Amino acid sequence: MIRNTMTTENNAHTVTCQMLIRKPAKVVFEAIIDPRITTNFWFTKSSGRLETGKTVTWEWEMYNASAEVRVGEIIQNRRIAMEWGDPSTTVVFELEAYTPEQTYVVIRHFGFHETGDALIAALKDSTGGFTSLLDGMKAYLEHGIKLNLTGDKYVQKPE
Repeated sequence: MIRNTMTTENNAHTVTCQMLIRKPAKVVFEAIIDPRITTNFWFTKSSGRLETGKTVTWEWEMYNASAEVRVGEIIQNRRIAMEWGDPSTTVVFELEAYTPEQTYVVIRHFGFHETGDALIAALKDSTGGFTSLLDGMKAYLEHGIKLNLTGDKYVQKPE
């Protein structure tokens, strides 16, 4: 099950996407911080593993896009908080072990600087992106399937 919401908390717009992954929290946590795993379902290249206080670059080569990711906090198997973009926004991954073999993942993205139609577009883009991330992670971790959701999202029509 995936549930996505867009809320306003203390005048800050927040996108929340969440899903149950039928794998232990340790496995899900590693899939987020270790680019050797993450590249199977999200970005295509990374300058390194996520570590507290470290800045890494993530790339989506098919779109010639990248993001500088500044890691603020990591709590082993429970939480990863980071900032990216200019001006920066905050992304927090929270993992809750429902059972030894099930982890509920909640991703919150907030701190948007846009207003009006640009804010609506940014919220929709964030919701779609993190939904695809969770869908792809679930398929890869639970079934070993690479759905290529990120790469197929904005494909140009062949001529």
